[in-house]
Amino acid sequence: MALGNTFGGPPEMTIAQKLRDVNWLLVLLIIAVASVGFAMLYSAANGSLNPWASRQMARFGAGLVAMLIIAVTDIRIWLRYAYVIYGLGLVLLVAVEVMGFVGMGAQRWVDLGFFQLQPSEVMKIALVLALARYFHGIAMEDIGRLHLLILPLLMIAVPVALVIRQPDLGTAILMMMVGGAVCFVAGVRLWKFALAICGAVAAVPIGWQFLRDYQKERIFTFLNPERDPLGAGYHITQSKIALGSGGISGKGFMQGTQSHLNFLPERQTDFIFTMLAEEFGLIGCLGLIGLYVCILAYGVGIAVRSRNQFGRLMAMGLTTTFFLYVFINIAMVTGLIPVVGVPLPLVSYGGTALMTLLISFGFLIGVYVHRDLVIPRRPV
Repeated sequence: MALGNTFGGPPEMTIAQKLRDVNWLLVLLIIAVASVGFAMLYSAANGSLNPWASRQMARFGAGLVAMLIIAVTDIRIWLRYAYVIYGLGLVLLVAVEVMGFVGMGAQRWVDLGFFQLQPSEVMKIALVLALARYFHGIAMEDIGRLHLLILPLLMIAVPVALVIRQPDLGTAILMMMVGGAVCFVAGVRLWKFALAICGAVAAVPIGWQFLRDYQKERIFTFLNPERDPLGAGYHITQSKIALGSGGISGKGFMQGTQSHLNFLPERQTDFIFTMLAEEFGLIGCLGLIGLYVCILAYGVGIAVRSRNQFGRLMAMGLTTTFFLYVFINIAMVTGLIPVVGVPLPLVSYGGTALMTLLISFGFLIGVYVHRDLVIPRRPV
């Protein structure tokens, strides 16, 4: 028996052949962006690998191995167990309610002893897999039927409701957008999205009543950061000062005054892009954004080249998730949207976010490896 059959792959492909078929340029782009993150975390610790850079590099190494294992695993295995993975994600979200602990004012983590897991990050991948599995089993001419959209709407609404309870409004909105993107790529008509958006806008006054005080304060601060520059507006005010002070070429590596004099809060996580802008200026920011654009282009290209619907939807869903991470974080630190606590992919310090992101890249590369695999549609 060929080694490739151990993973359920096509008989003619061994693990070695699959590894040769991996999109190594995409892997190099991922490593390049992560290296920028290592450098910025080194700078954030004032020229020390501890406490952030060393841990981030160790997690990245482990995540890279997991990414390659997932990439060479037959994509049909993920199709078969997509609903199981989604169910496990829901169980983890419920576990947050039962045994989760509070961190940074919210109950979002489950302590596994050796690792602190944030189930909402896992759920982002699980949701994409489940939706891709669902629409893979529906004929294109049937996708427009309203009764067939009830289940995917529930698949999106249930985890979103659990995430909002943590509370984590930013992640909940991101999950809704990713779910909507998968539905759109699957073929759901635009007028249905228009109805959903109109309903959401009409529900804003009702939803406002359920927002926490700090969430309302963030929106007020977004509309007028100067109303409380030393309180609620402190983060975004300092972020804009650091962004502007970097100029075109920046102040130099580890020479940022706002970050190294502790004016810039959360410089190793949410506001790490601001520190990059201060030290490397507009040139450094455009360089990082250029790397992100290349990764996004690869993601879209992989989705387009996939000959099976499951792989196509999974690739587009994961690429959309990555894009939203990048867009929301950069828009947040530049004051274009309210502060919602979304990390900068592969750059911000974080365990679960980094690992789940690399796992999602594993699924994406797996779609590329199995791009010519034709998978018959299965019933929902």
